[in-house]
Amino acid sequence: MRKAMLMAASILVGSAFPASRAHAQGAPYDRQVIEMQARIGEDSAKLARYKAMVDQFEKNKKSAADQAQQSADENKRAAEKLANDPQDKKLARKANRAASDAKSDAKKAREASDKLDDLNKDIKKLTKQIEKEQAKLEKYQSTAAAAPKDSTGQK
Repeated sequence: MRKAMLMAASILVGSAFPASRAHAQGAPYDRQVIEMQARIGEDSAKLARYKAMVDQFEKNKKSAADQAQQSADENKRAAEKLANDPQDKKLARKANRAASDAKSDAKKAREASDKLDDLNKDIKKLTKQIEKEQAKLEKYQSTAAAAPKDSTGQK
């Protein structure tokens, strides 16, 4: 968690440096640059939150998979007991409950796995989006810095 917060802070600071560099070079701050920087900052904070959630999602996936395996083992034992005495209603009910538990736990394990996969996809997508936005911002700032100024000192 602490590592994720440090990473988020470094991303935010890193996204602020191009803005300060453009200002120091005399490039004017206009609305478009400020909006781009704001989007990059928001997306960077969102990315840091997502990355901080990965550990918890991995733990959820592992515990759900362990529970599903345990339920499947219990279902197997109940089915074996029922196979030895197929006329026993009590064993039949236990086997039915164990099968139902195994089914629901397997579903929970799949859902936890899907959530982790979706989170990782969102992280990759957001990382690419931030990279595109930063490239666009740098391109915009470099063209703004290269534009000729008139006699009043403005572009």
